[in-house]
Amino acid sequence: MATGTVRKSRRPDADIKAIPVRRPWRWVATAVVLGLLALLLTSMVTNPRYRWEIVARYLLDGSVLNGLLLTLQFTAIAMVLGIALGVLFAVMRSSDNKVLSWTAAAYIWFFRGTPLLVQLIFWFNLSALYPTIQLGLPFGPTFATLDANTLITPFIAGVLGLALNEGAYMAEIVRAGIVSVPKGQLEAASSLGLSKSMTMRRIVLPQAMRVIIPPTGNNTIAMLKTSSLISVLAIPELLYSVQIIYGRNFQTIPLLLVASIWYLLATSILTSVQTRIERRFSPDRDPGESYGSRLRRNLAARRAHVKEDR
Repeated sequence: MATGTVRKSRRPDADIKAIPVRRPWRWVATAVVLGLLALLLTSMVTNPRYRWEIVARYLLDGSVLNGLLLTLQFTAIAMVLGIALGVLFAVMRSSDNKVLSWTAAAYIWFFRGTPLLVQLIFWFNLSALYPTIQLGLPFGPTFATLDANTLITPFIAGVLGLALNEGAYMAEIVRAGIVSVPKGQLEAASSLGLSKSMTMRRIVLPQAMRVIIPPTGNNTIAMLKTSSLISVLAIPELLYSVQIIYGRNFQTIPLLLVASIWYLLATSILTSVQTRIERRFSPDRDPGESYGSRLRRNLAARRAHVKEDR
């Protein structure tokens, strides 16, 4: 009986050593960017014209904080009304009724085609075109007559301008989400006897949310910054509040830095909220695993990989 040494089979990839691709230009680009950032930070710290002591003094000033709250209020109201208008006109735009479809298309065309600043000034001066606003039936009796100067205050003009403009953009975002739903879903709903309104509420819109949410979050962040345009209506939001202050003390740059810091902080918070909402509606999300659990799992896998390399 022949005897011999039995050799253990080795995996084909046991002697393969992976060598990472060298990317020298990536390190060069990193060094250049870090150098530029260091120069920028050094300039911001050493340049006395920034007047950081003025920035610190007015960062928590009462009028600045009131302006910030008013900015957040305008953002919230305009986005709620804009989303509601967007859903309404997106559904009208997708309707088989030509009157509804053309009306929605005309609304989107007008409010996307004219500058927001022009719209804000127009609403503020609406009384020059309509001194009184009458509510009633066309060519019929009038139920109420309102004074336009009393009704269209600067606050109302700002809300109308921001909300109507945002509604036009949201209509296209919602319509894109509706179009992204496969037609087979609509045919299946129709075969089950569901009405068009129920199909829209129960089937189309829930699936379209994955397409709608990311640009809606971007529009919310943009609205926070766009609301600074209402300063032309003498509304004391964040930008107008700092303008009033630097109009008195002539510290323009420090006060603009104060406004920029608050805008950056608010947009950072909104960005974090947007990321969480997108993760909530992500098709790859594990509903039973939290962000912390995923982070710990990834760190554990990374440590295990490092030990194997050693």
